[in-house]
Amino acid sequence: MNPTVLIVIDLQRGVLAECFDAEGVVSRTAALVDRARDERVPIIWVQDEHDFPQDSEGWGLVEGLTRALGEPLVRKSYRDAFADTGLDELLEGFDVTHIVVAGAQSDYCIRTTTQAAAVRGYDVTLVGDAHTTTDAEWDGEQLTAQQIIAHTNRYFSGLRYPDQTFAVVPAADVAF
Repeated sequence: MNPTVLIVIDLQRGVLAECFDAEGVVSRTAALVDRARDERVPIIWVQDEHDFPQDSEGWGLVEGLTRALGEPLVRKSYRDAFADTGLDELLEGFDVTHIVVAGAQSDYCIRTTTQAAAVRGYDVTLVGDAHTTTDAEWDGEQLTAQQIIAHTNRYFSGLRYPDQTFAVVPAADVAF
């Protein structure tokens, strides 16, 4: 079995409504999903049920993305997709060593979940052009979504843990 899995986080209608380059991120993620399916790489879908209860209008995946029969869905209530979910068990069942991550929001669920995966010993590839977020304000400073995405990519590209590899690559260059 392939030791790699693709995790798609929170690409839901309610999450992407105000996100930067949402259409581009969805298009690049859809292409990754197609490649993963062609290469028989497992795909795990993660959806936020705290802010968007199941079956609410904002809960569903955005147009252009569809979870196939048999692809696991992790329902989460926290920014970390590992927190109080079955994600650990799913990954163990797939005998995964490498995780590829795409989705939303860069500064919350993406950063938290990739860091949590690193702490658990996984090699992680963040798809640098397939995650997104919204503009934000912090302590009186306005941050653009582009700045947050760039910072997340920079932060993750410098991540170091013993005997693990981390990368930030464009969707077109992801190796499953």
